[in-house]
Amino acid sequence: MAVARSFDTADYKLFPSPRNVHRTVFAHQVFVPHPYALIDLPSYYLKGKYSLFAACRLSDGKMGQLVTLELAEDEVKFKANFVPD
Repeated sequence: MAVARSFDTADYKLFPSPRNVHRTVFAHQVFVPHPYALIDLPSYYLKGKYSLFAACRLSDGKMGQLVTLELAEDEVKFKANFVPD
């Protein structure tokens, strides 16, 4: 079993999802403050590349998930359609 390594950005400590096809932190980011919400990114039918990380926001220690997206239009689409379970 492989162990995912964490890494830090300026704003977050990130833990990559093993289901990521693209293991990149893209420019457009949405922090979801629901660490246990199921986020099935393929079901959003996004046009660009995307990745998902478990995240700790460094400014306040809040745990959640970080969705990173290649395209701004995908960020808008995700924000409009995401509903925590």
